[in-house]
Amino acid sequence: MGILDKLFGEFIDVIEWTDDSPNTMVYRFERYGNEIKYGAMLTVRESQTAVLVNEGQIADVFQPGLYQLETRNMPIMTTLHSWPHGFSSPFKAEVYFINMRRFTDLKWGTKNPVMLRDKEFGPVRLRAFGTYTLRVSEARVFLKEIVGTGGHFQTGDISDQLRNLIVSRFADILGESGIPLLELAANYDELGDFITQKIRPEFAAYGLDVMQMLVENISLPPEVETALDKRTSMGIIGDLGRYTQFQTAEALAAAAKNPSGAAGEGIGMGMGFAIAQNLGQNLAQSKPQTASPPPLPNSALYFVAIAGQQQGPFNSSQLREKIITGEVGRDTLVWTETLVEWTPAEKVADLASAFAHIPPPLPKN
Repeated sequence: MGILDKLFGEFIDVIEWTDDSPNTMVYRFERYGNEIKYGAMLTVRESQTAVLVNEGQIADVFQPGLYQLETRNMPIMTTLHSWPHGFSSPFKAEVYFINMRRFTDLKWGTKNPVMLRDKEFGPVRLRAFGTYTLRVSEARVFLKEIVGTGGHFQTGDISDQLRNLIVSRFADILGESGIPLLELAANYDELGDFITQKIRPEFAAYGLDVMQMLVENISLPPEVETALDKRTSMGIIGDLGRYTQFQTAEALAAAAKNPSGAAGEGIGMGMGFAIAQNLGQNLAQSKPQTASPPPLPNSALYFVAIAGQQQGPFNSSQLREKIITGEVGRDTLVWTETLVEWTPAEKVADLASAFAHIPPPLPKN
């Protein structure tokens, strides 16, 4: 069988690779003994780069196109071997096809929570996960630094290494962003772009280019999320008194659904009285208290009927002066907002004392 493979390899003169999988990054063209016929046709398709490796050393790199492997198309190989003119026998070399297209929907995430100090909450532990897109930017660097001599290299062979690289930088990058914890969800796009720019140089060292990094979720530990939910509930409820009422009402509803004889009824009645009492107190406390200042002295305003004409308004001091001068007599009609109808001045309590030193009118003969 080995002899047949060798003979078959001698006559094959077409070298190509069609990608039949979504995650293959590098494929080594298989030939018996790595022998390639001189003059063979090499087909490099769009989104591919072909690399010839001779004796462990990268010899030539071919971009998309159709090539005939001969001396004029392989200047580096020619220099390495110094082939004589007219050389036409097979030569030994390895052909690696590098897939240059974008690889999408690659996953990243934190295995363990990362520590971060938030301005509002202090030290917190965060978990995060998302996806990223990458492609091979430098075929030579990627083949030399990552692939090595592997004949079939897929995204899964490097995803763990790249994920660890992302996570190891995640906490530092997140801290540099300065985004508050409660605003992270509203800044996933900006955070993804920020991380992409920060981590791109490290990917370039492997001959890779991270095109886009998406943050799908950043979460807190379950117990912190529970405390945060309670804090949110408190903010919605408004104050502790209302929250206590809410909790009491919930307990009362649960007791009503699961009565346990007279004891349960007694507890329910007691809770009902407590709720009513608390509600009354809270309503009294929540009722706005408007403090009104005491009335100013002599602040009442009076209207006076003099000579059949309404005059005023006068305050009590002004009206007392008119009483002293005789303009207003005992039977002069006055009115103020506290009186139902026009009333003689001497019958108004606020003015009665003003008539104490004024003698009554002389009796008629």
